[in-house]
Amino acid sequence: MKGLASLSIATLALSSSLALAQPKVMRIIVPYAPGGPIDVTARLMAERVKDSLGPVIIENRPGGGGNIGADAIAKATPDGLTVGIAAVATHAINPWLYSRMPYNAATDFAPITQMLRVPNVLVMNADTAKRLNINSLADLIHYARANPAKLNYASGGNGSAGHLAGEMFKAQAGIFAVHIPYNGGNPAQLALLSGQVDFNFDNLATASSNIKAGKLKALAVTTASRSPVLPDVPAVAETLKGFSIDTWWGLVAPAATPKEVITKLNQAFVAALNSPEAKTRFAALMAEPVANTPEQFGAFMKAELAKYEKVVKASGARVD
Repeated sequence: MKGLASLSIATLALSSSLALAQPKVMRIIVPYAPGGPIDVTARLMAERVKDSLGPVIIENRPGGGGNIGADAIAKATPDGLTVGIAAVATHAINPWLYSRMPYNAATDFAPITQMLRVPNVLVMNADTAKRLNINSLADLIHYARANPAKLNYASGGNGSAGHLAGEMFKAQAGIFAVHIPYNGGNPAQLALLSGQVDFNFDNLATASSNIKAGKLKALAVTTASRSPVLPDVPAVAETLKGFSIDTWWGLVAPAATPKEVITKLNQAFVAALNSPEAKTRFAALMAEPVANTPEQFGAFMKAELAKYEKVVKASGARVD
């Protein structure tokens, strides 16, 4: 009996030691469904940081335009074991689009690093562009000014990135084009391809195959400078000074996460973003990696929040 008792005690001690030795599991909350570009890049990051931070799992929390997942990040324990994705929608557009927000985008998060930006591109139906003799962004603006309300553009819905890019373009170009919202980006693209609408602002990764096939004509990218993916296509900013609007996302933690923890997380994720493997995968998504400091990402998000306040209010879009 004594031997059995000693064995039991030893077994319990070993089990306790093993339990203590098990690394704590970190989670990255993605406010969108699995399979999209944000989810894909989060999973890539989880794989790349496991050696420095330990095991990382992805938790998808879609719904509410990203607000449900972002709220889960904000309200998580600030111990560095829960981080999540902050995107242009959750941290720049939604605070002005939704009448009620479950979190404060400006104060409830500690920035870690921006991850990526994906250029958007102003594309026209190729047949329409040929018929109207529009070969450049300047041609489009000239035609629209001479023919008010004759052009229309599609978007994935009121308040979507495509809608807001269109409104920002109209305001800066001094033109009027009719906005036609669709229930999602895919129906909007199909409407453009079929000639039901004249142009739209699409994600470069989504539009690229149709640009290469000659079905869509790329007039300009919406990043502040030209995209290395389409170096021959000018930026809108070359015609409309200061125009810049793109899709971006990065990593944040709950606001009260200690600074030294944020520093450790930043170092691990920046190294992952700069790895050759990650850059190769990002190139396939036509995304540009942006690895920066918590302070730089925080300043960027603050500026984006202020920019989209004006854009959303000018568009009149609201979600109640």
